[in-house]
Amino acid sequence: METHVDLRDAIFEGVETYTKTTFELFKLKAVETGIRMATSLVSSMTVLAVIGLFVLILNIGIAFALGELLGKVYYGFFIVAAFYLVLGIVFHYFLRKWLQRPVSKLIIVYVLQ
Repeated sequence: METHVDLRDAIFEGVETYTKTTFELFKLKAVETGIRMATSLVSSMTVLAVIGLFVLILNIGIAFALGELLGKVYYGFFIVAAFYLVLGIVFHYFLRKWLQRPVSKLIIVYVLQ
């Protein structure tokens, strides 16, 4: 009778150890995925910030150049602003769905790795 009890206790201990190990593995994988996503996000945001500054300074230069050509500096800024308004409308109506799918897939790939 004692061997059955000892065997049962050993099985329960093994299952308990397995469950704890599996839970620890799950936690470590979750932390790894979070770290991978965070580092990717930081590097992407840095690149986007540099590109954003470049585009901002370029647009200011274009606005000043157009304004000088048209005789009034603010005309150049109005033209650049109108260009971005049209571009925003095009993105909103035509390219939003085109961008949603690749971004969603990218996020899923990072989560599943």
